[in-house]
Amino acid sequence: MSIYLEKHFAVSAKRLFQDFTHSEGHKNLTGAEAEIKPEVGTEFKAWDGYIQGRNLAVEAHSRILQTCRTSEFTDDMPDSLLEIEFKEDASGTLLCLTHTNIPEDQIEDYRKGWVEHYFEPMTTYYSTK
Repeated sequence: MSIYLEKHFAVSAKRLFQDFTHSEGHKNLTGAEAEIKPEVGTEFKAWDGYIQGRNLAVEAHSRILQTCRTSEFTDDMPDSLLEIEFKEDASGTLLCLTHTNIPEDQIEDYRKGWVEHYFEPMTTYYSTK
């Protein structure tokens, strides 16, 4: 199962990408601890370790491809795949998120989680900066 979400932010693609792919910036966006850097092959953790994975592709200021799993995944479940694209326009950046291979019984929880734990706090963060 998969979800597709998009959200526009009134910041440059460079700024949004930098915040999303560096530990301190990611923490500022979500309010939760993160360990992440924009390098292919590196592992990351977000949301105080609830989310973990590995960077498969990193294209500066435009795209991230990651394996991703949460602490709710059982050991026998395969990783999900997360692709985030940053599409800059005249008024900011459209963040396009495709999250695939999500357990069917968790799909709506993930959709809600992305909105409540990422898009909403990110909107608040950028509105005050």
